[in-house]
Amino acid sequence: MSVLDGPRQEKRRIQISGEAVWATMSEDGMLILEDGSSVSADEVTHLPPCVATKIICPHLTYTSRGIESRNKPQPTPYPTYFMKPVTALNGHRGAIVKPEDCQYLNYEGEFAAIIGKETKNITPEEAWDHIAGFAPALDMGLHDFRDTDSGSMLRVKGGDGMCPLGPGLVTGIDPREQTLRTYRNGQLVQEANIGEELVWGPDYMIADLARHITLMPGDLVLTGTPCHSRSLEVGDCIEVEITQLGRLSMTVVSGSAPRATAGHQPTNSEEVRRVALGNDSRVPDRFKENYREASK
Repeated sequence: MSVLDGPRQEKRRIQISGEAVWATMSEDGMLILEDGSSVSADEVTHLPPCVATKIICPHLTYTSRGIESRNKPQPTPYPTYFMKPVTALNGHRGAIVKPEDCQYLNYEGEFAAIIGKETKNITPEEAWDHIAGFAPALDMGLHDFRDTDSGSMLRVKGGDGMCPLGPGLVTGIDPREQTLRTYRNGQLVQEANIGEELVWGPDYMIADLARHITLMPGDLVLTGTPCHSRSLEVGDCIEVEITQLGRLSMTVVSGSAPRATAGHQPTNSEEVRRVALGNDSRVPDRFKENYREASK
């Protein structure tokens, strides 16, 4: 059965007595465990709703992001990708660490497709049958490292906890029919009608990747972000909400600078600032105003 079929269902992966367990979300906000008992979703620690072997992310997939970044609604003829280590995964209501030696920690509100079964050499039409579900995601990045890893994104996007995901895994909902909104301290800073702005859907990207890469159950394929990715400060609350999928909430905390001085150090170059601070002349005024309000 396709991930799009049937009524909406949400499963969350939570921690109970130190163990990772799956629970089904009920309409009254309770989580029903496999033994039939229930627990409030507000009283448990959330884990990422997958166990991944790979996290694959595309570069520019939304028309508004393409216009802001390259002044083209579709900057590349086909999607291009990078990967995050699985240690980047982070759960709902968790902490995102901003190291003391970095100043540009940017949010990117997205939704992710989670692979449900071994996937290789399929068509976009067949991809829906290989998806276990969808979840809101944040593709966080330390843009201080763009001068060294801008292509691979390893140190830009691969740090521990830089891939928040959740709160749950949702089926029975078509993400292309939903709206994406990102909030900084309660203020709207990103918004997109996914079906109108997303150039390549998850079906296309999964089929593209699976031509030569076997995707395994639990693997993540993120789908990109709309315009107005900006830097966060310690103490900020950053949330991404996908209608019918849920609202993922995270808090930025301070982390100490690394002890080692080996390797390329964080920089504050023109290219770093171009990406981290964006181009306000190409985004709606309401995002700029809300961002300033949320920063107070």
